[in-house]
Amino acid sequence: MKIAEQDIAAIRSFGYTEDEARFLYIVATHSGYFVPRQFLALTGSKWGYRTDQLAKKLESRGHASWREYEGAGGVYHLFGKRLYADIGKANLRNRRRHAVEFIKTRLVLLDFVIANHEYDYLETEQQKVAYFCEKLGLPKKILPAKPYEGGHGVEPTLRYFVDKYPLFFGGSSPSSSPVVTFSFVDSGLASIKAFATHLDAYAPLFRELAAFRFLYIANSSANFAAAESCLLKRFAPATSHPSSEEILRYFRLRKAWEQEKYGLFSNGDIEWLNDATRRFATTRIESLYRVWCMGQLPEPDMRGEFPHASTRTAVTFATCLLQAIRSRSSQAGKPLKPSSVPDFRSKQFPLQALAETNFAETKELTREKKTGNDAAKCE
Repeated sequence: MKIAEQDIAAIRSFGYTEDEARFLYIVATHSGYFVPRQFLALTGSKWGYRTDQLAKKLESRGHASWREYEGAGGVYHLFGKRLYADIGKANLRNRRRHAVEFIKTRLVLLDFVIANHEYDYLETEQQKVAYFCEKLGLPKKILPAKPYEGGHGVEPTLRYFVDKYPLFFGGSSPSSSPVVTFSFVDSGLASIKAFATHLDAYAPLFRELAAFRFLYIANSSANFAAAESCLLKRFAPATSHPSSEEILRYFRLRKAWEQEKYGLFSNGDIEWLNDATRRFATTRIESLYRVWCMGQLPEPDMRGEFPHASTRTAVTFATCLLQAIRSRSSQAGKPLKPSSVPDFRSKQFPLQALAETNFAETKELTREKKTGNDAAKCE
Protein backbone atom coordinates (compact mmCIF):
# COMPACT_ATOMS: atom_id res chain seq x y z
CA MET A 1 0.00 0.00 0.00
CA LYS A 2 1.38 3.35 -1.02
CA ILE A 3 0.45 6.20 1.31
CA ALA A 4 1.63 9.66 0.27
CA GLU A 5 3.92 11.38 2.74
CA GLN A 6 1.77 14.51 2.63
CA ASP A 7 -1.25 12.51 3.78
CA ILE A 8 0.66 11.10 6.75
CA ALA A 9 1.91 14.61 7.53
CA ALA A 10 -1.62 16.02 7.30
CA ILE A 11 -2.91 13.59 9.93
CA ARG A 12 0.16 14.04 12.13
CA SER A 13 -0.52 17.79 12.18
CA PHE A 14 -3.51 17.03 14.42
CA GLY A 15 -1.14 15.63 17.06
CA TYR A 16 -1.08 11.96 16.10
CA THR A 17 2.08 9.85 15.95
CA GLU A 18 3.31 8.37 12.66
CA ASP A 19 1.86 4.93 13.49
CA GLU A 20 -1.44 6.50 14.50
CA ALA A 21 -1.54 8.59 11.32
CA ARG A 22 -0.87 5.57 9.10
CA PHE A 23 -3.60 3.59 10.85
CA LEU A 24 -6.13 6.42 10.64
CA TYR A 25 -5.41 6.88 6.93
CA ILE A 26 -6.17 3.20 6.31
CA VAL A 27 -9.34 3.38 8.42
CA ALA A 28 -10.57 6.52 6.65
CA THR A 29 -9.85 5.11 3.19
CA HIS A 30 -11.15 1.57 3.56
CA SER A 31 -13.58 1.40 6.46
CA GLY A 32 -14.55 4.38 8.59
CA TYR A 33 -14.98 2.00 11.55
CA PHE A 34 -12.45 0.15 13.69
CA VAL A 35 -11.74 -1.54 17.01
CA PRO A 36 -8.47 -1.04 18.93
CA ARG A 37 -7.21 -4.59 18.32
CA GLN A 38 -6.86 -3.60 14.65
CA PHE A 39 -4.50 -0.79 15.66
CA LEU A 40 -2.46 -3.38 17.54
CA ALA A 41 -2.50 -5.66 14.50
CA LEU A 42 -1.03 -2.94 12.28
CA THR A 43 1.59 -1.64 14.72
CA GLY A 44 2.45 -4.84 16.62
CA SER A 45 2.28 -2.88 19.89
CA LYS A 46 1.07 -4.03 23.30
CA TRP A 47 -2.39 -3.48 24.66
CA GLY A 48 -2.84 -0.58 27.05
CA TYR A 49 -1.11 2.80 26.85
CA ARG A 50 -1.02 3.24 23.07
CA THR A 51 -4.66 2.26 22.52
CA ASP A 52 -5.72 4.48 25.43
CA GLN A 53 -3.79 7.43 24.02
CA LEU A 54 -5.26 6.96 20.55
CA ALA A 55 -8.78 6.82 21.98
CA LYS A 56 -8.24 9.99 24.03
CA LYS A 57 -6.87 11.91 21.06
CA LEU A 58 -9.70 10.85 18.76
CA GLU A 59 -12.46 11.77 21.21
CA SER A 60 -10.87 15.02 22.45
CA ARG A 61 -10.31 16.25 18.88
CA GLY A 62 -13.80 15.29 17.79
CA HIS A 63 -12.52 12.93 15.10
CA ALA A 64 -14.23 9.74 16.28
CA SER A 65 -16.91 8.44 18.59
CA TRP A 66 -17.44 5.11 20.31
CA ARG A 67 -20.74 3.20 20.26
CA GLU A 68 -21.88 -0.30 20.96
CA TYR A 69 -23.96 -2.06 18.33
CA GLU A 70 -26.13 -5.09 18.81
CA GLY A 71 -24.31 -8.04 17.30
CA ALA A 72 -21.13 -6.06 16.65
CA GLY A 73 -19.94 -4.90 20.08
CA GLY A 74 -18.09 -1.65 20.77
CA VAL A 75 -16.82 0.15 17.68
CA TYR A 76 -15.11 3.46 16.92
CA HIS A 77 -16.41 5.53 14.02
CA LEU A 78 -13.90 7.89 12.41
CA PHE A 79 -15.96 10.80 11.09
CA GLY A 80 -13.86 13.97 11.50
CA LYS A 81 -14.65 16.10 8.45
CA ARG A 82 -11.42 18.11 8.49
CA LEU A 83 -9.28 14.98 8.88
CA TYR A 84 -10.91 13.42 5.81
CA ALA A 85 -10.65 16.70 3.88
CA ASP A 86 -6.94 17.10 4.63
CA ILE A 87 -6.15 13.75 3.00
CA GLY A 88 -8.33 14.48 -0.03
CA LYS A 89 -11.23 12.21 0.99
CA ALA A 90 -13.87 14.71 2.10
CA ASN A 91 -16.58 13.04 0.01
CA LEU A 92 -16.07 9.49 1.26
CA ARG A 93 -19.29 8.04 2.66
CA ASN A 94 -17.26 6.32 5.38
CA ARG A 95 -17.77 9.50 7.43
CA ARG A 96 -21.51 8.89 7.63
CA ARG A 97 -23.34 6.72 10.14
CA HIS A 98 -24.38 3.32 8.83
CA ALA A 99 -26.43 0.24 9.66
CA VAL A 100 -24.80 -2.44 11.77
CA GLU A 101 -24.45 -4.87 8.84
CA PHE A 102 -22.39 -2.27 7.00
CA ILE A 103 -20.24 -1.76 10.09
CA LYS A 104 -19.62 -5.48 10.56
CA THR A 105 -18.63 -5.79 6.92
CA ARG A 106 -16.25 -2.85 7.18
CA LEU A 107 -14.53 -4.37 10.22
CA VAL A 108 -13.89 -7.60 8.31
CA LEU A 109 -12.69 -5.56 5.33
CA LEU A 110 -10.30 -3.61 7.55
CA ASP A 111 -8.90 -6.84 9.00
CA PHE A 112 -8.09 -7.96 5.46
CA VAL A 113 -6.43 -4.69 4.43
CA ILE A 114 -4.32 -4.55 7.61
CA ALA A 115 -3.18 -8.14 7.08
CA ASN A 116 -2.42 -7.47 3.41
CA HIS A 117 -1.21 -3.90 3.34
CA GLU A 118 1.57 -4.87 0.90
CA TYR A 119 -0.91 -5.02 -1.99
CA ASP A 120 -1.26 -2.15 -4.44
CA TYR A 121 -4.85 -1.00 -3.87
CA LEU A 122 -7.01 1.14 -6.10
CA GLU A 123 -8.32 3.12 -3.16
CA THR A 124 -10.75 5.67 -4.53
CA GLU A 125 -13.57 5.81 -7.03
CA GLN A 126 -11.47 8.13 -9.20
CA GLN A 127 -8.52 5.72 -9.25
CA LYS A 128 -10.75 2.79 -10.22
CA VAL A 129 -12.53 4.68 -12.97
CA ALA A 130 -9.21 5.97 -14.33
CA TYR A 131 -7.72 2.46 -14.40
CA PHE A 132 -10.56 0.83 -16.31
CA CYS A 133 -11.50 3.72 -18.58
CA GLU A 134 -8.20 5.49 -19.23
CA LYS A 135 -5.63 2.72 -18.91
CA LEU A 136 -7.71 -0.18 -20.27
CA GLY A 137 -9.85 1.97 -22.57
CA LEU A 138 -13.18 0.53 -21.43
CA PRO A 139 -16.44 2.52 -21.68
CA LYS A 140 -17.64 4.06 -18.43
CA LYS A 141 -21.15 2.70 -18.94
CA ILE A 142 -20.04 -0.88 -18.12
CA LEU A 143 -18.69 0.03 -14.67
CA PRO A 144 -20.77 -0.91 -11.59
CA ALA A 145 -22.72 2.24 -10.72
CA LYS A 146 -25.45 3.48 -8.41
CA PRO A 147 -27.53 6.65 -8.92
CA TYR A 148 -27.94 9.08 -6.02
CA GLU A 149 -30.85 11.52 -6.14
CA GLY A 150 -30.05 15.21 -6.00
CA GLY A 151 -32.30 18.09 -5.04
CA HIS A 152 -35.44 19.18 -6.88
CA GLY A 153 -34.73 19.55 -10.58
CA VAL A 154 -31.22 18.12 -10.23
CA GLU A 155 -30.22 15.08 -12.24
CA PRO A 156 -29.23 11.99 -10.21
CA THR A 157 -25.50 11.56 -9.70
CA LEU A 158 -23.92 8.29 -10.76
CA ARG A 159 -21.31 6.93 -8.35
CA TYR A 160 -19.05 4.03 -9.26
CA PHE A 161 -17.76 1.10 -7.20
CA VAL A 162 -19.88 2.17 -4.24
CA ASP A 163 -19.39 -1.14 -2.41
CA LYS A 164 -15.76 -0.08 -1.70
CA TYR A 165 -14.59 -3.71 -1.49
CA PRO A 166 -10.83 -4.15 -1.89
CA LEU A 167 -9.70 -3.90 -5.50
CA PHE A 168 -5.98 -4.45 -5.86
CA PHE A 169 -2.97 -5.89 -7.65
CA GLY A 170 -1.00 -8.59 -5.92
CA GLY A 171 -1.26 -12.11 -4.58
CA SER A 172 -0.10 -13.71 -7.82
CA SER A 173 3.16 -14.64 -9.47
CA PRO A 174 5.07 -11.78 -11.12
CA SER A 175 3.83 -10.95 -14.58
CA SER A 176 4.43 -8.31 -17.23
CA SER A 177 0.64 -7.84 -17.31
CA PRO A 178 -0.67 -7.52 -13.74
CA VAL A 179 -4.12 -9.00 -13.17
CA VAL A 180 -6.59 -7.02 -11.09
CA THR A 181 -8.22 -8.71 -8.09
CA PHE A 182 -11.84 -7.92 -7.25
CA SER A 183 -13.36 -9.04 -3.96
CA PHE A 184 -16.47 -9.57 -1.90
CA VAL A 185 -16.58 -9.25 1.90
CA ASP A 186 -18.85 -11.59 3.90
CA SER A 187 -19.21 -10.57 7.56
CA GLY A 188 -21.29 -13.63 8.48
CA LEU A 189 -24.12 -13.71 5.96
CA ALA A 190 -26.66 -16.52 6.12
CA SER A 191 -26.61 -17.04 2.34
CA ILE A 192 -24.80 -15.97 -0.83
CA LYS A 193 -27.63 -13.81 -2.17
CA ALA A 194 -25.61 -10.64 -1.62
CA PHE A 195 -22.68 -12.27 -3.41
CA ALA A 196 -24.91 -12.98 -6.41
CA THR A 197 -26.08 -9.35 -6.42
CA HIS A 198 -22.48 -8.18 -6.34
CA LEU A 199 -21.59 -10.31 -9.36
CA ASP A 200 -24.67 -9.06 -11.17
CA ALA A 201 -23.53 -5.46 -10.77
CA TYR A 202 -20.02 -6.25 -12.00
CA ALA A 203 -20.96 -8.62 -14.85
CA PRO A 204 -20.79 -6.02 -17.70
CA LEU A 205 -17.26 -5.08 -16.61
CA PHE A 206 -16.19 -8.70 -16.14
CA ARG A 207 -17.29 -9.57 -19.67
CA GLU A 208 -14.88 -7.02 -21.12
CA LEU A 209 -11.80 -8.21 -19.21
CA ALA A 210 -9.50 -10.84 -20.65
CA ALA A 211 -8.65 -12.06 -17.15
CA PHE A 212 -9.14 -11.12 -13.51
CA ARG A 213 -8.99 -12.60 -10.03
CA PHE A 214 -11.85 -12.78 -7.56
CA LEU A 215 -11.34 -13.09 -3.82
CA TYR A 216 -14.11 -14.10 -1.38
CA ILE A 217 -13.19 -12.66 2.04
CA ALA A 218 -14.96 -13.85 5.20
CA ASN A 219 -14.48 -14.58 8.89
CA SER A 220 -16.14 -17.97 8.39
CA SER A 221 -15.74 -20.59 5.69
CA ALA A 222 -19.48 -21.40 5.77
CA ASN A 223 -20.23 -19.82 2.38
CA PHE A 224 -17.00 -20.64 0.56
CA ALA A 225 -18.24 -23.76 -1.20
CA ALA A 226 -21.58 -22.19 -2.10
CA ALA A 227 -19.87 -19.10 -3.51
CA GLU A 228 -17.61 -21.19 -5.73
CA SER A 229 -20.56 -23.33 -6.80
CA CYS A 230 -22.49 -20.16 -7.65
CA LEU A 231 -19.71 -19.10 -9.99
CA LEU A 232 -19.49 -22.48 -11.68
CA LYS A 233 -23.23 -22.99 -12.10
CA ARG A 234 -23.78 -19.56 -13.57
CA PHE A 235 -20.73 -19.34 -15.78
CA ALA A 236 -20.03 -22.93 -16.84
CA PRO A 237 -22.84 -23.29 -19.47
CA ALA A 238 -20.83 -21.45 -22.14
CA THR A 239 -18.06 -24.05 -21.84
CA SER A 240 -20.15 -26.17 -24.25
CA HIS A 241 -19.13 -23.63 -26.93
CA PRO A 242 -15.33 -23.65 -26.80
CA SER A 243 -13.19 -21.50 -29.05
CA SER A 244 -10.96 -22.98 -31.74
CA GLU A 245 -7.94 -21.61 -29.84
CA GLU A 246 -8.96 -23.63 -26.78
CA ILE A 247 -9.43 -26.80 -28.80
CA LEU A 248 -6.05 -26.37 -30.48
CA ARG A 249 -4.38 -25.82 -27.12
CA TYR A 250 -6.10 -28.91 -25.77
CA PHE A 251 -4.95 -30.99 -28.74
CA ARG A 252 -1.34 -29.80 -28.44
CA LEU A 253 -1.12 -30.36 -24.69
CA ARG A 254 -2.85 -33.72 -24.88
CA LYS A 255 -0.52 -34.96 -27.63
CA ALA A 256 2.55 -33.81 -25.70
CA TRP A 257 1.26 -35.58 -22.58
CA GLU A 258 0.57 -38.79 -24.46
CA GLN A 259 4.11 -38.61 -25.83
CA GLU A 260 5.34 -38.30 -22.20
CA LYS A 261 6.95 -34.91 -22.78
CA TYR A 262 6.26 -33.96 -19.16
CA GLY A 263 9.10 -31.47 -18.98
CA LEU A 264 7.17 -29.13 -21.26
CA PHE A 265 4.36 -28.71 -18.72
CA SER A 266 3.98 -26.10 -16.03
CA ASN A 267 1.61 -26.67 -13.11
CA GLY A 268 -0.85 -24.34 -14.83
CA ASP A 269 -0.68 -26.39 -18.04
CA ILE A 270 -1.42 -29.59 -16.13
CA GLU A 271 -4.35 -28.02 -14.29
CA TRP A 272 -5.75 -26.58 -17.53
CA LEU A 273 -5.38 -29.92 -19.36
CA ASN A 274 -7.19 -31.77 -16.57
CA ASP A 275 -10.08 -29.32 -16.75
CA ALA A 276 -10.15 -29.37 -20.57
CA THR A 277 -10.17 -33.19 -20.63
CA ARG A 278 -13.33 -33.13 -18.56
CA ARG A 279 -15.00 -30.33 -20.54
CA PHE A 280 -14.15 -31.65 -23.99
CA ALA A 281 -15.08 -35.30 -23.39
CA THR A 282 -17.40 -35.55 -26.42
CA THR A 283 -17.46 -37.92 -29.38
CA ARG A 284 -17.11 -35.04 -31.83
CA ILE A 285 -13.99 -33.55 -30.24
CA GLU A 286 -12.45 -37.00 -29.81
CA SER A 287 -12.92 -37.69 -33.51
CA LEU A 288 -11.43 -34.30 -34.43
CA TYR A 289 -8.44 -35.04 -32.22
CA ARG A 290 -7.71 -38.30 -34.04
CA VAL A 291 -7.94 -36.58 -37.42
CA TRP A 292 -5.74 -33.71 -36.19
CA CYS A 293 -3.10 -36.14 -34.90
CA MET A 294 -2.87 -37.67 -38.36
CA GLY A 295 -2.21 -34.23 -39.84
CA GLN A 296 -5.49 -34.17 -41.73
CA LEU A 297 -7.06 -31.18 -39.95
CA PRO A 298 -5.24 -27.88 -40.68
CA GLU A 299 -5.77 -24.94 -38.34
CA PRO A 300 -7.99 -22.98 -40.78
CA ASP A 301 -10.29 -26.00 -41.01
CA MET A 302 -10.28 -26.28 -37.22
CA ARG A 303 -11.42 -22.67 -36.91
CA GLY A 304 -14.24 -23.46 -39.31
CA GLU A 305 -15.41 -26.25 -37.01
CA PHE A 306 -16.18 -23.68 -34.27
CA PRO A 307 -17.50 -20.60 -36.11
CA HIS A 308 -19.71 -19.42 -33.26
CA ALA A 309 -17.28 -19.87 -30.39
CA SER A 310 -17.56 -17.10 -27.81
CA THR A 311 -14.77 -15.20 -26.14
CA ARG A 312 -14.26 -16.35 -22.57
CA THR A 313 -12.95 -14.44 -19.61
CA ALA A 314 -10.28 -16.21 -17.54
CA VAL A 315 -11.28 -16.01 -13.88
CA THR A 316 -9.20 -17.11 -10.90
CA PHE A 317 -11.35 -17.71 -7.83
CA ALA A 318 -9.93 -17.64 -4.30
CA THR A 319 -11.04 -17.53 -0.68
CA CYS A 320 -9.50 -15.77 2.31
CA LEU A 321 -10.48 -16.80 5.84
CA LEU A 322 -9.96 -14.09 8.44
CA GLN A 323 -9.40 -15.21 12.01
CA ALA A 324 -9.12 -12.26 14.39
CA ILE A 325 -6.67 -12.76 17.27
CA ARG A 326 -8.00 -11.37 20.52
CA SER A 327 -5.24 -12.16 23.01
CA ARG A 328 -3.87 -9.14 24.92
CA SER A 329 -1.09 -10.88 26.83
CA SER A 330 0.88 -13.75 25.28
CA GLN A 331 0.31 -12.45 21.73
CA ALA A 332 0.30 -8.74 22.44
CA GLY A 333 3.94 -8.24 21.55
CA LYS A 334 3.58 -9.87 18.14
CA PRO A 335 1.93 -8.53 14.99
CA LEU A 336 -1.65 -9.77 15.06
CA LYS A 337 -1.99 -10.88 11.46
CA PRO A 338 -5.65 -11.96 11.15
CA SER A 339 -5.59 -13.48 7.69
CA SER A 340 -4.60 -16.61 5.91
CA VAL A 341 -2.86 -16.30 2.55
CA PRO A 342 -5.41 -16.23 -0.28
CA ASP A 343 -5.64 -19.63 -1.96
CA PHE A 344 -6.09 -18.97 -5.65
CA ARG A 345 -7.60 -21.77 -7.67
CA SER A 346 -7.98 -21.28 -11.39
CA LYS A 347 -11.54 -21.31 -12.71
CA GLN A 348 -12.15 -20.13 -16.28
CA PHE A 349 -15.61 -19.33 -17.53
CA PRO A 350 -17.54 -16.49 -19.24
CA LEU A 351 -19.76 -14.25 -17.16
CA GLN A 352 -23.54 -13.88 -16.88
CA ALA A 353 -25.90 -11.70 -14.85
CA LEU A 354 -27.19 -12.76 -11.42
CA ALA A 355 -29.99 -11.94 -8.91
CA GLU A 356 -30.42 -9.14 -6.29
CA THR A 357 -30.77 -8.74 -2.52
CA ASN A 358 -30.43 -6.10 0.22
CA PHE A 359 -28.92 -5.78 3.67
CA ALA A 360 -31.21 -5.26 6.69
CA GLU A 361 -30.54 -2.57 9.27
CA THR A 362 -30.56 -3.43 13.00
CA LYS A 363 -30.76 -1.43 16.19
CA GLU A 364 -27.91 0.76 17.47
CA LEU A 365 -27.18 0.97 21.21
CA THR A 366 -25.88 3.98 23.13
CA ARG A 367 -22.53 3.99 24.91
CA GLU A 368 -24.27 4.07 28.30
CA LYS A 369 -25.48 0.52 27.71
CA LYS A 370 -22.02 -0.96 27.29
CA THR A 371 -20.79 -3.59 29.72
CA GLY A 372 -17.33 -4.68 30.83
CA ASN A 373 -14.11 -2.74 31.18
CA ASP A 374 -12.31 -0.64 28.56
CA ALA A 375 -10.29 -3.53 27.21
CA ALA A 376 -13.26 -5.85 26.82
CA LYS A 377 -15.41 -3.24 25.15
CA CYS A 378 -13.11 -3.01 22.15
CA GLU A 379 -13.36 -6.60 20.96
